[in-house]
Amino acid sequence: MAFIASHGGDVGKREISRAFGLDGSDRIALKSMLRELTDEGLIGSKRRKLHVPGALPAVVMAEVTERDEDGELIATPIDWDEEEHGEAPRILVRLARRGRVAGPAPTIGDRVLLKTEEIPEADGHVRHNGRVLKLIEKARALTLGIFRRDAQGGGRLVPIDKRNMGREFAIPPDFAGEAQEGDLVSVEIVRHHAYGLPTAKVKERLGSISTEKAISLIAIHAHGIPSVFRREALAEAEEAKAATLAGREDWRDLPLVTIDPPDAKDHDDAVHATPDLDPDNEGGFILTVAIADVAAYVRPGSGLDREALARGNSVYFPDRVVPMLPERISNDLCSLRPLEDRPALAVRMVVSANGRKKRHSFHRIMMRSAAKLAYAQAQAAIDGRPDGTTDPLLEGVLRPLWAAYGAVKKARDARAPLELDLPERKILLKPDGTVDKVIVPERLDAHKLIEEFMILANVAAAETLEEKRVPLVYRVHDQPSLEKMSGLREFLQTLDIKLPKTETVRPAQFNDILARVDGSELAPLVNQVILRSQAQAEYAQENYGHFGLHLRRYAHFTSPIRRYADLIVHRGLIRALDFGRDGLPENVTPEQLSEIAARISASERRAMAAERETIDRLIAHHMAEQIGATFKARISGVTKAGLFVALDDTGADGFIPAVTLGMDYYRYDEARHALIGDQTGEMHRLGDRVEVKLVEAAPVAGALRFELISEGQYVAGDKRRFRGGSRGRYRRPDERPRPGPRGKRR
Repeated sequence: MAFIASHGGDVGKREISRAFGLDGSDRIALKSMLRELTDEGLIGSKRRKLHVPGALPAVVMAEVTERDEDGELIATPIDWDEEEHGEAPRILVRLARRGRVAGPAPTIGDRVLLKTEEIPEADGHVRHNGRVLKLIEKARALTLGIFRRDAQGGGRLVPIDKRNMGREFAIPPDFAGEAQEGDLVSVEIVRHHAYGLPTAKVKERLGSISTEKAISLIAIHAHGIPSVFRREALAEAEEAKAATLAGREDWRDLPLVTIDPPDAKDHDDAVHATPDLDPDNEGGFILTVAIADVAAYVRPGSGLDREALARGNSVYFPDRVVPMLPERISNDLCSLRPLEDRPALAVRMVVSANGRKKRHSFHRIMMRSAAKLAYAQAQAAIDGRPDGTTDPLLEGVLRPLWAAYGAVKKARDARAPLELDLPERKILLKPDGTVDKVIVPERLDAHKLIEEFMILANVAAAETLEEKRVPLVYRVHDQPSLEKMSGLREFLQTLDIKLPKTETVRPAQFNDILARVDGSELAPLVNQVILRSQAQAEYAQENYGHFGLHLRRYAHFTSPIRRYADLIVHRGLIRALDFGRDGLPENVTPEQLSEIAARISASERRAMAAERETIDRLIAHHMAEQIGATFKARISGVTKAGLFVALDDTGADGFIPAVTLGMDYYRYDEARHALIGDQTGEMHRLGDRVEVKLVEAAPVAGALRFELISEGQYVAGDKRRFRGGSRGRYRRPDERPRPGPRGKRR
């Protein structure tokens, strides 16, 4: 390619063969190579000139160096003579067309082969775009951390990864770039030293964490969560016009209400219930669930659609939300605000007196929410404490909803889904973004009502799409694996609880066990172990049921503002029921939906990890000034390396290394989920109540290290019956662990 460019781009096979000394046998390979270059777009059929002095070649090797203010990747040419041609041009990186490039998308530090084009701007400047033809070299592994500047102009990096807790990297002045004190940066480890700190070089400055409510910035960048909308997506959102009544049923007189958390910004589901007057369904109800019609604004293949798929879902942090869709869509056009016309997809379900669904129908409607209620507000009205908003709705709207829930609950109890008792904590922040307190919100019937109505609607959506033979993305949850069931059975035997061996597993079997320990000291332990035995729910094009909910078919339909899976289901319903031209395209294949399901499942796991890590960092910041304080806690995890604990008051997670436990050698007993002393028989088991002392806090990493104060239980018997782990020996109090191979402790 360089030879062709240097000769003005007008050369043939003969000139190339002569220049490179190729003989006849080599020319077949040359012909094949040139055909590949042509197919990849690297050379044109007319042998266009690839490079002129001072201008970018048509194909250029470049390094991805940064992101612009819109979050787009920017690259610069690798071979560029600044003395001769001036400052290197900045190239806006565009991903390759579908199917042209295999492998991962480029990131900061990658080397890529780009096909470039010049885009003249109105102000006379030239913008360069570069379409990725090939990812040549992935960047070296980058480490994220907080930059701490020193007096010499360089500094140190404090890593954000818990695994690097207490480990720092030296950054010389010439490797610091424009990093400022307190900046979140990504660095490349340049070299390690036999003594002293490893040397690192700043590759990208990601932003300052000294600003208010910026802790989540770390998780956003650590997990590569897109947080800045592309300009094309924002432009489409701003240009969107409110949907009209055309092609819709007018349901604006139906008093649907939204019931959400008090701090909810978007409201995408509304509910209504009324007694069924059909004499053949005595004691039954007609339930209506209306969901914001996001598909009316986010069309397949549009910029908004591509952005939503890239994000997969909204991500909720205590200090901010990274939405799947721009505010113009999520908080305005699609938010079911009270007394405002909004387009929706609604499902009307007829249920019997025992809560079983008899039939259902979907409708594309225009609705007008009668009220926006919070969970506690709606519950208070039912409990006899209505306010100015709920009092007029009490008899005509709220009481029928609760009566319908009473019927639906009977069907739920008969279905017997998995009933784990796992309280969820919520962090309340001060105005400066630091932790005020951690609470466990009370679980009300209002929460359960909305949850059950949404489950019914999701089942109805899956049934309709299956009946109409329209492909969809299911929400699936596999039953526990044989290996996990075997481990759970062994654990329960240590508690004198028997789990029968059966070919098929049902949630009711777990519920029976949970009922046996309910209210006892063993309840938290058993709940945790049963949770860990479960598979992870995911999205899939293939249906294998939802074990936890004990449902044969299930699809997410009720939150298209914040989940891409729900948007796919909405489009499927629009296509299946001929509701309009904005449904699922006819040419979408099951293979494509399978790929989408895999992507959004990965996005969901990414969001969960980022949310969890942000909570850890906020709490670690909150506790950093309490070194030496003691706390009541419960053992939440057991490994060969030590114990994980969760504090009672805040739910903060921390670690107790096994080497600090005492004078014994503690062996991991897999069946008991415990560490047991070889000589003493002292046992520390998952779920045990303990007292701990905080000895170290790393707020940036979200890591806490504790020391165990309380004693464990004592197990009698021969130490040799304890399985798992490597054999150890008794250790005297004054004896430190000896380094093992490669510096590891043994």
